[in-house]
Amino acid sequence: MTTRVNGFASVAAAAFAALALAACSSPPARFYTLSPADAAAPVRTAPASPPFLIEVPSVDVPEQVARNQLVVQKNAAQVDVLEQERWASPPADEIGRALSDDLAAQLGTIDVVNSAYPPGASVYRISVNVQRFESWPGKRAAVDAVWSVRALGTQAVMTCRASVAEPVAGGYDALVVGHRRALAELASQIARGVEAMEALRIRSVKAPASGQSRAAEMSMASTVPCLDLPR
Repeated sequence: MTTRVNGFASVAAAAFAALALAACSSPPARFYTLSPADAAAPVRTAPASPPFLIEVPSVDVPEQVARNQLVVQKNAAQVDVLEQERWASPPADEIGRALSDDLAAQLGTIDVVNSAYPPGASVYRISVNVQRFESWPGKRAAVDAVWSVRALGTQAVMTCRASVAEPVAGGYDALVVGHRRALAELASQIARGVEAMEALRIRSVKAPASGQSRAAEMSMASTVPCLDLPR
């Protein structure tokens, strides 16, 4: 009996050691970020008194990719959820932070979401609903989004749709870089929208106190079409 018990104990100890060894040999998780990162680039600072401000609230993302693991397309009908390849923060936060940084840099302003700002300041609220965020390793990084720019304090709003796809090389690092490029292009399109809205505001301020001023006010109170975006 003692021999049998000792045998079971030896088997259990060996199994535990094997499991412990397997756990120790598991590859560590790697973490990725979409925030623009270039150690060689000079640090950009916004002017002390920018002509207008922006607000970039939380970004909406598809439920399919709203997880810390990278979700990559296996084919048109299947995806892989990668346990060892993870985002540094939830994808909605990563995308929102990347867009905020890019927009502030391109427009020479600051994002004042959840922050106080001077009364009377011109503020543009930028809302982004990401409808597709696809990762095809070795092929492309694709982003579809509906975005809008609203001039706070007025009824003026511009609502547009963007579809961006960037070719990528093999590897997950290249895939993340592709998404960064796609988001930078999305930010560029949104920035042009903000600039168009700001141009409307300036025209309304400079218009003489006449019928032109009234027309400008009516323009600022209406929906601004995407077709008016400067190219």
